[in-house]
Amino acid sequence: MFSLIKGVPFGVLLSWLVSTFVGSRGSSGGMLNIQHIPIDGTVFLFSGTLFVIGTALAWAIFKMME
Repeated sequence: MFSLIKGVPFGVLLSWLVSTFVGSRGSSGGMLNIQHIPIDGTVFLFSGTLFVIGTALAWAIFKMME
């Protein structure tokens, strides 16, 4: 369980970085489904699919290191 909690920040970081590079030109990323969220004139990019994949990958790596 603790491995999953440690994996969440890495899933967020991976999602944010990839979404920023792919979605900066207005692309939705295909199956990644990058969301463009405008807040006070600033656009935040996020992909729920990529967040789940990144969190699962980080969780698996942390679990194998135990």
